[in-house]
This record gives sequence, C-alpha cells and structure tokens, in this order.
Amino acid sequence: MSIWHDGDFPLEAFNAIPGPNLVTTLGIEFVEAGEDWVRCRMPVDERTRQYAGVLHGGASVVLAETLASVGCYFTLDRTKQACVGMEINANHIRPVSEGWVYGEARPENIGRTTQIWSIRITNEAGKLVCVSRCTMAVIPA
Repeated sequence: MSIWHDGDFPLEAFNAIPGPNLVTTLGIEFVEAGEDWVRCRMPVDERTRQYAGVLHGGASVVLAETLASVGCYFTLDRTKQACVGMEINANHIRPVSEGWVYGEARPENIGRTTQIWSIRITNEAGKLVCVSRCTMAVIPA
C-alpha cells in the first residue's frame, strides 16, 4: 500500500520545479520512488566538495533532509498540512571525490504530528557513504 497522499510520488512534477533554490543549485535530482520510499542523486563536484576535494558532510545532510522533507510533504494532505525539519543526524562513513551519490529515504514512523525518516546515501558502486535520520514536524498549512 502506497504512503503517498495522491497515490504515486510525483517524480516528474517535482523535478520540474524551477530554481534557483538549494536543490537546483546542488544539482539534486529525484530519480525513483516506490510505494514507501523515494530516491534521488546529487553530483560530487565543485558545488558539493569541501576543501580537501571530497563530498562535504553538509552536502550529505542537505541531501538527506531534502529526501525526508519531500517524502513527508507528499504523504500529507497539502491543503491542510505542511512539514518542517525538527532534527537531523548523520554518520559519515566513507569519502567520495567524484561522480554521484544516491540517497534513499524510507519512513520509520508516519505519525499525526511527527514523522521519522531514515536515509542511506551510497556511492555509484552502492557502498555506504552516509546514514542519516531526520525527524519532521507536521504543522497546519
């Protein structure tokens, strides 16, 4: 059974949202969604690397919170509710210096006033780069 309020995750519509915003600035693209998960990718390039030439931990956190926020948002009746981040943590596992990283988010809990999302970020070889958990507050629209 799908968790998405309108039946399917609106992948094409979401990717068509114009910029500039943080998602478009960092080159984040939503690539796939299932009944209870959503996946996107982000380039590892001059926009997302830190001074030592590897993926900036903050960029990984942006990717994770983007996934949790968008996931939460599309589970809601958006005429009545919205969502905002309450807390996020991240464990950085391995560096990435080029290519793409992929984030996949799944809800751990979809509650009336809060949602908790787990996000796994991997490199192009599927190796774990970062594990994150984000708590979202559900608020009146």
